[in-house]
Parts: sequence; C-alpha cells; structure tokens
Amino acid sequence: MKGIWSIVLAFFLVLATGEAGAEITDIHSAINKAGRQRMLSQRMAKAYFQLGLEVDVERSRKVLAASVDLFDRQLADLKRYAPTAEIRDTYDKLGRSWLAYKDLLLAASPSPESGRRVLEASEGVLALAQRATALLERQAGTAAGRLTDMAGRQRMLSQRMAKYYQALVWGVGDAASAAELEKSRREFDGAQQELAAAGAKAPRIREGLELVQQQWIFFQSALDPRNVRDKRSALVVASASERILEEMENLVGLYEKGAAR
Repeated sequence: MKGIWSIVLAFFLVLATGEAGAEITDIHSAINKAGRQRMLSQRMAKAYFQLGLEVDVERSRKVLAASVDLFDRQLADLKRYAPTAEIRDTYDKLGRSWLAYKDLLLAASPSPESGRRVLEASEGVLALAQRATALLERQAGTAAGRLTDMAGRQRMLSQRMAKYYQALVWGVGDAASAAELEKSRREFDGAQQELAAAGAKAPRIREGLELVQQQWIFFQSALDPRNVRDKRSALVVASASERILEEMENLVGLYEKGAAR
C-alpha cells in the first residue's frame, strides 16, 4: 500500500505543478481546467473525510492542502480567461462559494459536525463549477469540447464516489449519500461506454480507456456497500480513486488535444 501511495503522491505533485498550472491557450484547455475544478471540489471533501477517519493522515493532509492551492490558482486563471459575461458572473459566484468552503476545510480539526457542513458545501461548489464548465463547453460548440467535458466529468465522478463512500464510513453520510454514490457509479459506467465508442478509432484513447476499465473493475469492488463501516476498505478506496483519477487525467488531455478525431 505504501508503494501505491508513493505513486499517487508523485502523480498529484505533477498535476499540481505541471499541466494543471499551464496557461489557458484555447477554449478546450479552458474546459479541461474548468472540469478539473469540479473534480477538486469533491477531492478536497474526500481528503477531509479521510482526515476525520484517520486514514493515511499525512498524505490526506498533503492532498487537501495541495488541492486547495490548485483550486485557488485555477480559479484565478479561469476568471481571467472567461469569454462571456455569463461565464464571468458564474466564476464570481463560484469564488464566493469557494471562500466559504475553503474556510470550512481549513478552519479546525475535522469533526463529524464540521464534516456534515463540508459535505453540503462541496455540493454547492460543485454545482457552480459544473455550470461554468457547461457554459464553456457550449461556447466551444465542438465535438472535442464535448468529449473533453465528458472525460473531465469522469475525473470528478471518481472523487465523488470516494467522497460519499468515506462520508458513509465516517458516519456523516446518510441514505441520500448512498443513493448519490450509486447514481455516480451508474453515470461513470455509462459515460465510459460512450467515450469508448467515440474513441474507438484512436489508438491512444482506446488504450487509455482500457487501462481505466481495469482500474474501474477494482474500484467498483472496493466500493462494495457491505464494507462501508470498515476503515481498511476506506484506505483501499482512497488509493483506488487516485489511480482512476490518474488515468482519467491523461485521457482528458488527449481529448483536449483532439486525439479522438
């Protein structure tokens, strides 16, 4: 498990300092970065819940801190780039919602009470990040933009499933959380099939999706609802969700560059 987490941490450091920090050069790179904000909204809550569970505390703390920093930097980039008044207004609203969420994440040691507030706040930030991404995708009006958005949403769903799983293990989730986890699982599975059909003639896309499918089989097994009170399974979900994210991050970059065309 230590070896897996070393890979995960190395990946996150690349994400935080590499392509994620690159300048927005066109509408498709904006969609990629905007979609990453959706993912981070869920990843931060996941890391926060892992701290509450005392699941791999040191690395969960590093993931949370780096995710907060990356969200801040990308939000500034996206505000500068915003090509329409509606998109700028959405990012202004996201900025206000983000400040409240950030305060919760960094205010004090995690507790079940604060965890419930984090769970609620993560949904508000996600909703605005989703709206901004959808507006950018509509602005692009291209097949590459749509596929970049869809693949980027898979990154978010990987973290959303893990977020709800850890919330259930910690006891801050409820029946609605379990329902959202299952809904996200179905959406992820359906989107993978659509992405596979769209990228069937692109070797790099096809190979990447095959790698994701292998990880997805393992991740689904880790998300077994019969294990939601088991902290050992929480550690497995923490690492499996990162492996899925790593593979999807690579794929989104290919879709952004139009590799499926």
